[in-house]
Order: sequence, then C-alpha cells, then structure tokens
Amino acid sequence: MNTNLFKYCLRLGDNSLILGHRLAEYCSYGPYLEEDISITNTSLDLIGQAEAILKYAALVENAERTADDLAYRRPEIEFYNVQLVEQPNGNFAHLIARQFFIDAFNFYLYSALKESTDNTIASIAAKSLKEVTYHLRRSSEWVIRLGDGTSESKIKMQEAINDFWLYTFEMFEMDEVDEELITKAITVDLKPIQDLWNKKVDEILVMATLTRPEDGYMATGSRKGYHSEHLGYILAEMQYLPRAYPTAKW
Repeated sequence: MNTNLFKYCLRLGDNSLILGHRLAEYCSYGPYLEEDISITNTSLDLIGQAEAILKYAALVENAERTADDLAYRRPEIEFYNVQLVEQPNGNFAHLIARQFFIDAFNFYLYSALKESTDNTIASIAAKSLKEVTYHLRRSSEWVIRLGDGTSESKIKMQEAINDFWLYTFEMFEMDEVDEELITKAITVDLKPIQDLWNKKVDEILVMATLTRPEDGYMATGSRKGYHSEHLGYILAEMQYLPRAYPTAKW
C-alpha cells in the first residue's frame, strides 16, 4: 500500500464528505425554493465526489475495506478534512462564506489535479471540476449579492467572512505526504494554488464591498487528525445507523 497516497485520498474525500453532510443539514432552510434545491444539489455533488475518492482510497489501501467502511467506521482522529468544512451552518451568510472559501480552493486544486500522473485522481478531478466550477460561480455571486446588498446583509456577510477566516490557512498546509506525491506529479504544490485563491478572494470581496480580514490566529492540525469539537457531533449523527446495524442491507 502507498500510505501517503491513501492518506491524500482521505483528505480529499473527507473534505467533500463532511461538507456534503453539513449542507444536507440545511435542506428546507434555504431562503427560497430554488436556492434550497441548489444547496441540496451541491450537497449531492460533494457526496458523489467523496464516494468516488473514497472508493479509490479503499482500492489503494487494499485491506478489504469499502468506501462505506471509510466513511462510517473511522473514528474522529482518522479523519483528515480541514476544520473549515466541519463548522456549523449558522445563518445563510455563514453557509455562503464557508462555501465560497472551499469552492475557490477546490476550483484551483482540481484544475491542477486533472493533470495528475495518477489516472484515477486525474479523472475524478476532471469530472469534479465541472461541478466545482458551478459551485464557485454560485457562491461568489451570493457573496457579492449579500455584501453589496442591504445594510443588514452586508453586516452579516462581513461577520461570516470574519468568523471563518481563521480556518482558511489549513487548506494550503503541506507535509511529507504532499512532498512525496509532488515528486511523482500525483499532486501539486499548494503555494501557487494559494496565490490564485488569494487573488480570487480579493477580487470577490472588492466587488462585494467587503473587507478582507487580517491574519491572526489560524487554525491548524487537521493533517494530523486534530479537529474542532464539531466533527465529533457530525460523525455521531452520520455514523449511527451503520454502526448500530453493521450487517444491515439497504
């Protein structure tokens, strides 16, 4: 087993799985019907991405575990999603801020990963990019709409941007997993991705008449399986049925 490739797949898959679950919680809470459907469809896109990546992770691990086992039978310390995606939905502005930050990251990451020397990762990235392109366009438009909208929507959008800013640093952290896979051109250096992300964020915040927060304390630790208190509650809910009825057939 290539341990680093396995762990890298978990990082990608966990980001999509946990964010997909978070968005699913918002079903029926959208500001109007069409947007409520968009939120749910985005959740389904992310869960579909997670399924594809975790299936490949199970193949790489070659330990008789399935994608379902990886999703529903791992403890919190074995999840490697960034802490941003596990943060509570809050109000609609919070949902949009969180989505915009990760959408911009995913767009540039998958744009690069479609050139991966790993054919499976390249194909998953190419397929996911079609969905992620729409996700970024939608969340960007909402940041602008709320930021440059009423005085109340502007305040809430700025507060949401401020609240989630400390979780954005983790997306660009690299360690020995990345270093090995970069040498094989399986993944890419995240520094250029960060530069593109910063440019996009600045562009949208200017259009939204919002202020970019100052960097202060920035969350870290997800590369080692450390998380905020919120992930445990997500997993307790998400994993309950498969753990309670492990032999059930759906």
